[in-house]
Amino acid sequence: MTKLTLLTGQTLSFDAQPGLSAPQGAARFDSAGGVLIRDGLVAATGPASELRKAHPEASEIAYGEGLILPGFVDAHAHYPQTAMIASWGKRLIDWLNSYTFPEEMRFADPAYAADIAGRYLDLLLAHGTTTVCSFCTVHPQSVDAYFEAAKARGMRVLGGKTCMDRNAPDGLLDDPKRAYDDSRALLNRWHGVDRLSYVITPRFSPTSTPEQLSALGALWAENPDCLMQTHLSEQTDEIDWVKELFPQARDYLDTYEAHGLLGTNGLYGHAIHLEPRERARLAEVGAALVHCPTSNTFIGSGLFDMAGLAAEGQRIGLATDTGGGSDFSMLRTMCAAYEVAQLRGQALHPSYLLWLATAGSAEALRQGNRIGRLAPGMEADICVLDLASTPAIAQRSRRANDIWEAVFPTIMMGDDRAIRDVWVGGTRVEPSAAQSSGQLFG
Repeated sequence: MTKLTLLTGQTLSFDAQPGLSAPQGAARFDSAGGVLIRDGLVAATGPASELRKAHPEASEIAYGEGLILPGFVDAHAHYPQTAMIASWGKRLIDWLNSYTFPEEMRFADPAYAADIAGRYLDLLLAHGTTTVCSFCTVHPQSVDAYFEAAKARGMRVLGGKTCMDRNAPDGLLDDPKRAYDDSRALLNRWHGVDRLSYVITPRFSPTSTPEQLSALGALWAENPDCLMQTHLSEQTDEIDWVKELFPQARDYLDTYEAHGLLGTNGLYGHAIHLEPRERARLAEVGAALVHCPTSNTFIGSGLFDMAGLAAEGQRIGLATDTGGGSDFSMLRTMCAAYEVAQLRGQALHPSYLLWLATAGSAEALRQGNRIGRLAPGMEADICVLDLASTPAIAQRSRRANDIWEAVFPTIMMGDDRAIRDVWVGGTRVEPSAAQSSGQLFG
């Protein structure tokens, strides 16, 4: 007999994209709702009383005033930078040379890669994140370690080998042929296995020759269902460097477009300092831009134009950008997104922030038909928030007049203590135990 599990509490999900400053009817909130889980999927949602009556055989887990959400989705990260997160005081290029590249060299060791991959995914789960799209390193074993760790935890994750053939240490360089061959072999090994998706991954134009970019563009053309992830217009000095390296390019985006690396399934991290032509082309092809607010403030990159880009109809996801981003938490990332928007004169509504961290990022990753919402047929990746996780948050949330006033203090002040429970593919995990033990299953 199939086991049914009923989660009851306050439930919140999105049927559509809310407005930047108001929900506009896009949210579904029930103060006494329920989510019925069967065989790893959401079987039904609705009032808890109706679900109990219709399914008396279901095993109920009551969360009271806990807020049941889809699991958070992190659309851009670098799992190999886990151990060096919050490294002091550098701009992007210096930061890569001083911290990132030396750490990534260590992933030539499969045991080290496996240790960091497991640690990283457990930290994500402890913070309520159930899906991530990550850059790995140039080493194929870093990709194997990442996907093996995710498979063991039942997680839906995306990622790929980071390809570089210039402007990095010798131990992190490949060449156009090896980038193509390694990426193709890894794609064939992992793409579509369980809940795993391979992503073609040139780091960014300054670390790839035109020949390597073309090789990866050819691989993408051969596998158009795959995503492609890279970086775009993160810092002004980076853009100047790109202009020096690609003097014939119309702009930064053209360094990708000219080599077959612009498309609907493209993910472009940061996208802060975009020119009008770049914005128009990205919108035209329906590519996804990924906002990384804690990284952009931590490394001093700039202020993402959320209101302007959203008004253009751009597809936008939200991400921690670990370890340039200074926190593993999507709550802290939502907080930073709010603060960045405020500096641009736009107050993002809590509904928009939560949409970005769930359905919005899922749609950016082309996974919106599987994750990011609480609806029948969706995979049962679920995060339960405690809206009174600290005395400071509790005293503020008690004064709330609606769900948005109740959840906003947790967005602004919450951390892993606010994560009451996490479900991955219909299986319950305990983030606190995972974080302390480094292991979730087995």
